[in-house]
Amino acid sequence: MFGLEMWQFLAAVAITGFAGFVKGAVGFAMPMIMISAFGSIMTAPVALAAMILPTLITNIQQAFREGVGPAIASTRKFRLHITMVALFICVSAGFAASIPQWMMYALLGVPITAFALWQLSGRPLVLNLHHRKRAEAVSGIIGGLYGGVSGIWGPPLIVYLLSIGTEKREQVRVQGVVFLIGAVVLTVAHLFSGVLNAQTLPLSAVLCIPAIIGMKLGFAMQDRLDVTQFRRWTLVLLILTGLNLIRRALEIWSL
Repeated sequence: MFGLEMWQFLAAVAITGFAGFVKGAVGFAMPMIMISAFGSIMTAPVALAAMILPTLITNIQQAFREGVGPAIASTRKFRLHITMVALFICVSAGFAASIPQWMMYALLGVPITAFALWQLSGRPLVLNLHHRKRAEAVSGIIGGLYGGVSGIWGPPLIVYLLSIGTEKREQVRVQGVVFLIGAVVLTVAHLFSGVLNAQTLPLSAVLCIPAIIGMKLGFAMQDRLDVTQFRRWTLVLLILTGLNLIRRALEIWSL
């Protein structure tokens, strides 16, 4: 089915539903969960293609959950980061098949884990107001470079938002807006790169169904979390994500 064995397809459906739930609860991690889990049951190009449309659809849900006005306001406020992400996804998308996967996972996993552990230790990283624009631009560049080759561009933004102490609802909304714009660019880029093709596009489309269901369940959980719980679970999830990326890097490197 869709070029996969039945067990692979059913596993992909379950993974996508869970990833959608986590994204609905904390506002991110869907592509990270999907790409790391999919990488264990299908080839890297198929894994990347399979997560593209579910990511696009759920980001639309997240970005516009509070209406068009707040989404537009967030777009204006973080336009520098958004511009850098969109630009550098286009720059790096063409290299998706040529960059060593282990290196990509390691370069993303190590700094994410270190940052989250530092934050949980009670020593938060707070950026000086004069350096925020520079940090916003750099985080966007890093996110875009990784996004084009892996479909993951969220961690640098989350690190930036946590560092400047963004309020919970705004953080989730900003993540949704940035992820949505990045998802649109990624979808178009990989229609041209060939990653999304006649075989992978239907698979990605079908996986939108469990993604949407999981997302709605996750929204209900998000509404029950207070600010402290939300921040703690965000950091815990970042650590788990980072460690899993490091695991995947070591696994691929040892082959």
